[in-house]
Amino acid sequence: MTIISADADTRTAAPAAPATPLGAEAATLAPRARLLPAMAAVYRAQMSRAKVARIPLLFVATFQSVGIMIMMRGVVDGGPAARAVVAGSSVLVVAFVALNLLAQYFGQLRASGGLDHYATLPVPPAAVVLGAAGAYASFTVPGTLVTAGIGCALFQLPFANLWILVAVIPLAGAALSGLGAALGLLAPRQELATLAGQLGMSAALLLGVLPAGNLPEPIRYVRDLLPSTYGVEALIRSFDDHPDWLAVTADLSVCAAVGLVSLAAATWAYRRAACR
Repeated sequence: MTIISADADTRTAAPAAPATPLGAEAATLAPRARLLPAMAAVYRAQMSRAKVARIPLLFVATFQSVGIMIMMRGVVDGGPAARAVVAGSSVLVVAFVALNLLAQYFGQLRASGGLDHYATLPVPPAAVVLGAAGAYASFTVPGTLVTAGIGCALFQLPFANLWILVAVIPLAGAALSGLGAALGLLAPRQELATLAGQLGMSAALLLGVLPAGNLPEPIRYVRDLLPSTYGVEALIRSFDDHPDWLAVTADLSVCAAVGLVSLAAATWAYRRAACR
């Protein structure tokens, strides 16, 4: 008869310690970064990159907008049409950089596998989108200010209320940056992202610079769907002798609402593209 001691039985029946999951220690050592610090890091990285790669393109955007105003000066003397030309040309700089170039950037990032680099970092997707969008919107400030100043001098418009650009640039920039990022991330190929960015900038040119009163009524409805339209309208109203600040605030509020929606859509598009 075999006798098994209680101690031996206890040792045999004791359950084995559960194995530690392979990624548990890594998750503890690399906690997920908070949104604001991560967004600030992406913003600084994009701004340092833009200083080298984007300055020639900003010059092109500013030169293009100033050239349009000089051309329109031959057919527009003043009044509401002149206000529309200056406001539309100023916001066009924002559209060129924040919509067109950002769509190309995210399209290239997706095509080259650059999204995989961000996906390996403990950075919230919103931080990547907001940091890049903020950098591209900030990059438009010098060109927009120069364009608006030259336009006021060309068409003898008042300079007094150009401070409204402090609100127009970030709000229109947010709306157009979100749209540009979403187009670049959702486009299945880099070439289509570039095409979408170019088409968006062309829409901002045709529907923003041309006076709304001269457009056919169906085109006006399309103009109302363009995010930059409300930044243009806010700037147009500021040129009046007695601006309707309530209407200006309403236009900027629409810009802000569209910016929130477009940036949320871009964040969703980033998650969708990064998971593939």
